[in-house]
Amino acid sequence: MAANETNLGAFVFKHRGALLAAPAIALTIAGKPTPASIALGLPLAIAGELLRCCAVGFSGTTTRGDVVTAPQLVTAGPYAHVRNPLYVGNVLTAAGFALAFTGGLRPAQRFLVAGGSLAVMLGVYAVIVPHEERYLRTTFGEEFDAYAARVPRVVPQLQAAQPQQGTFDPTVIRSAESKTFATFGLMLAALALKAFR
Repeated sequence: MAANETNLGAFVFKHRGALLAAPAIALTIAGKPTPASIALGLPLAIAGELLRCCAVGFSGTTTRGDVVTAPQLVTAGPYAHVRNPLYVGNVLTAAGFALAFTGGLRPAQRFLVAGGSLAVMLGVYAVIVPHEERYLRTTFGEEFDAYAARVPRVVPQLQAAQPQQGTFDPTVIRSAESKTFATFGLMLAALALKAFR
């Protein structure tokens, strides 16, 4: 593993919030929602947020740090279906907002705004997922390798993998997700302002 790859992963992981704010801002500025696009996109955005909350309930507050940490390898709940449920949830939320915000744009504009926003997000995750997995492999060794062999990285499987480790603690969601809830609320407010002005 190259030091440059490690440094890039650490940098992108540390600044992921700011990097992912750019596509959200682009959507709010360039977007032109319609009632139909909101009806289509908003349920998807909410589903993504619910998946993220469920994943945080299992993983705890460590998801908000500037460096990768994991006191234990969590393999229960949504982690029994996909290794990165937080990011799957984020992509669903982003796709929902992209649909909601771009319904009134011409097809080429919709493709550029929605597609560009999602491409930035996927680019960020393409860097930080391997960075996190290097940490998990170094920290948990064969335990992580066995988990990775039975649970897919980003496309969830229907059957929950066994064995499972970790418990759901709903009390961590409020503190761990305060920034996410604030961002979600801002996106809803921007959507409402754009739709009803």
